[in-house]
Amino acid sequence: MKNNLKTAVLLAAIGGLLIVAGGALGGSGGALIGLMIGLVFVGGSYWFSDKLAIRSARAVEVTAEQMPTYHAIVVDLAQRAQIPMPRIYVSPDPQPNAFATGRNPSNAAVCINQGILDALSWDELRGVLAHEISHVRNRDILISSVAAAVAMGITMLASIARWGAIFGGGGRDRNDNIFAVLAMAILAPMAAGLLQMALSRSREYEADRRGALLLGSGEPLAAALEKLDRGTRAIPANVAPAQAGAYIANPLASGRAQFSNMFTTHPPMEERVRRLRSGEWQR
Repeated sequence: MKNNLKTAVLLAAIGGLLIVAGGALGGSGGALIGLMIGLVFVGGSYWFSDKLAIRSARAVEVTAEQMPTYHAIVVDLAQRAQIPMPRIYVSPDPQPNAFATGRNPSNAAVCINQGILDALSWDELRGVLAHEISHVRNRDILISSVAAAVAMGITMLASIARWGAIFGGGGRDRNDNIFAVLAMAILAPMAAGLLQMALSRSREYEADRRGALLLGSGEPLAAALEKLDRGTRAIPANVAPAQAGAYIANPLASGRAQFSNMFTTHPPMEERVRRLRSGEWQR
């Protein structure tokens, strides 16, 4: 119920922001355009979030015949979590990472990067998949997808604001609006980053805890997170900042992506590992 409420608030926020921005830049006609764009964002983020995430990762669905161990682990974890079997995918990305997506447990997908298959043992990968299955069970995947849509919407608003400043703010007196428009263009992306950071960090700790409970041990995931931390720092990934929060490890952690990493959506890896190994997940 709490996650459903968060989702409703986020959907309303993106729609409202787009209407207000459209009205500010184009009057009543702009507000109508903002409403139409808002409906597209809201509907798209709810119904097509899984398809967009999978397509962005260039992932392909795999069968039990193609990857029997991967399939068997997910079947076992889904049964333990008492959720339907999600679709399973593999992305060709060489960075070791994974994510889950979808609007609810009945329409969920789990995706692992090729790099994670090269970096982890099957026991460690079981820990990662337990984390992702926990996201599905907790319905976190819809929140992260909607948060990504909100972040993309806010970024779009910033772009509209910049063009408004250049061309006179949609017909209004440029001198009256220039400072407000420029402030929105600068601060809006920062707000998007803070929004995702606030939503994602608590969800990651909870998914770690639930994943450890599913396995009866925090060690497989703790060992995996240590390797993923090193791998994501060493191997850059071409992931949009708005999508970064969906991954188990920050895909923008490499040295080439430090500017994008300013508002990280993930809690410190050292603290996640400490909690798993200290037994806090049992409390």
